[in-house]
Amino acid sequence: MSPDEYCQQKTVQSGSSFYYSFLFLPPERRRAITALYAFCREVDDTVDECTDQSIARIKLAWWRGELSAMYAGAPTHPVTQALQPHLAVYNLQEQHMQAIVDGMEMDLDQTRYLDFPAMKRYCWHVASVVGILSASIFGVTNPKTLEYAEQLGLAFQLTNIIRDVGEDARKGRIYLPVNELQQFGVTAADLLNARHSDKFENLMRFQTERAQKVYDEAFALLPKEDRRAQRPGLMMAAIYRTVLDEIERDNFHVLTQRISLTPLRKLWLAWKTYIRG
Repeated sequence: MSPDEYCQQKTVQSGSSFYYSFLFLPPERRRAITALYAFCREVDDTVDECTDQSIARIKLAWWRGELSAMYAGAPTHPVTQALQPHLAVYNLQEQHMQAIVDGMEMDLDQTRYLDFPAMKRYCWHVASVVGILSASIFGVTNPKTLEYAEQLGLAFQLTNIIRDVGEDARKGRIYLPVNELQQFGVTAADLLNARHSDKFENLMRFQTERAQKVYDEAFALLPKEDRRAQRPGLMMAAIYRTVLDEIERDNFHVLTQRISLTPLRKLWLAWKTYIRG
């Protein structure tokens, strides 16, 4: 199996909404974004699938070294071998790649966030920086586009946090800010024990309205001249915002289930966004 084939398999197996937006890219950009996504999956799995934190830290340290080797032109892992030829072409910065690993390590160090600025810092490492790297691959002529990508990454992560509240709680992680839980009268025990209530619905409605506002703020930042190149991000946004709509329509029953869209619906939303240009 070639490095590109390894990354393709990793991406397809994830079942992620991101995969559907990659389908519409030219081959070279598609290979680059697939390799980037496969890297994100590898380091994320290092934390999620490793029950021993000390081993997870050792593996993340290995990835840090592997990134340095990749930028030195000597990658050894299939993912970094696939990604390395695209680094200079799309101006993918090592500091941004290393920041992703920092974000994964934050999951080992912290399971609660006091307020939204603290949660936003975590989101920057695991999502906003990925948005910046992705936008660079899609094509950027105006620096303002990177600001759009950073904000869109935040919107995606806020959506993930809303969708995965119950699943994350079962792993011992609560990303919703502590002061906002207190504001709405929801306790950590309510989340850990999957206690759905009117208070919980009000909390999640607040989270959803903020996420929708962040999407709108991101779109307002996207320069017209880069809109066509950045269609993959807009496709993902169409899918993610539809998930948010479905969660709200279901009265935020996210403590005991993970609401998602069918592959056909994801593909349809991606196609509709693509043909709009």
